[in-house]
Amino acid sequence: MRIVVVGGTGLIGAKLVVTLAEHGHDVVAAARSTGVNSFTGEGLAEALEGAEVVVDVSNSSYTDEAGALEFFETSTLNLLTYGAAAGVKHHVALSVVGTDRLAASERGYFRAKFEQEKLITASTRPYTIVHATQFFEFLGSIADEATHGDTVRLSRALVQPMAADDVAAAVGRTAVGAPVNGTVEFAGPEQFRLEELVRRDLAVRRDPRQVTADPLATYFGNDLSERELLPGPDATIAGTSFGEWLAEEDAA
Repeated sequence: MRIVVVGGTGLIGAKLVVTLAEHGHDVVAAARSTGVNSFTGEGLAEALEGAEVVVDVSNSSYTDEAGALEFFETSTLNLLTYGAAAGVKHHVALSVVGTDRLAASERGYFRAKFEQEKLITASTRPYTIVHATQFFEFLGSIADEATHGDTVRLSRALVQPMAADDVAAAVGRTAVGAPVNGTVEFAGPEQFRLEELVRRDLAVRRDPRQVTADPLATYFGNDLSERELLPGPDATIAGTSFGEWLAEEDAA
């Protein structure tokens, strides 16, 4: 099966390309560094030629609503249009658990992701949207965004994060399966308070910053209710625990 991975050199994309290739698929890593730009359309027709599946794991470099919205709308419309012309049979997009809730209550980056999902669902293309929870690998970025001086101020909202390897595996299984024309959810095996999880991660890394729970703290500019980032009851649970991920990171 010929599969084009848009964002194929990023954290999830690079893992996905390797996984799919190991399973015998003809995989194209589409990214600006490989001459393919989903935003401008450069190289897109050539990359999609003969493809049966396109997997979009790309991300906006802008986290503000206007910048992210421009990226996701333009890129997604290009992928849908070029994909239809190429005869792509399955459009897969990676998104975030809680996107619809945060888009409605907080807007910002999550509104941009929700608009991306709306474009896909409104198209006539066969599709699957993959909702994943936060990645263990992004805990450092979450801490950095919430740092004020030497203190990391975080919400006590619940999270159920997963390893990037498990995300890539989930997206890969989805890509080689039949389109569901809907959303599937994946999450890690454990729930944590966000501030508790980041505190543990920083402690392992011997990071001296102090983590404190702050009821006024935002998550990349968004206020969080306690369960807003949690998956639904039908989510597929990944196998890698936080402790196992930390051990693998330490061994790497």
